[in-house]
Amino acid sequence: MKNKIYTVLCVLFGVMMINSGLNKFFNYMPMPEMSEEMMQIMGGFMTIKWIFPLVAIIEIIGGALIAIPKTRAFGALVILPIVVGIFIHHLVHDLSGIGIALVLLAINIWVIVANWTKYEPIIKGE
Repeated sequence: MKNKIYTVLCVLFGVMMINSGLNKFFNYMPMPEMSEEMMQIMGGFMTIKWIFPLVAIIEIIGGALIAIPKTRAFGALVILPIVVGIFIHHLVHDLSGIGIALVLLAINIWVIVANWTKYEPIIKGE
């Protein structure tokens, strides 16, 4: 049962990341109401023209990798900086979204812990 839950969460996590990445290119989901502070932050991101496409590409690739069981360990590492960024952003600027950010971070950490033996050669320098 635990393995099925793990697989379903990984696939859902991957689909969410792919959807988020594609939305950055095609803007098909409506933007939620934002505070003045959030508008300034988003304006800063828009000024740096390469940041959203880079994050979108990493979300799409990382989401696809984590959804596929054979590449899940690599996908967890690829997507980790984005998920940490999402969590910190919501922790500092938009506490209303901290719940989903915490769930995404927990799933990502679970995947890393579940695949820890695959990372050991990297850590040991073998």
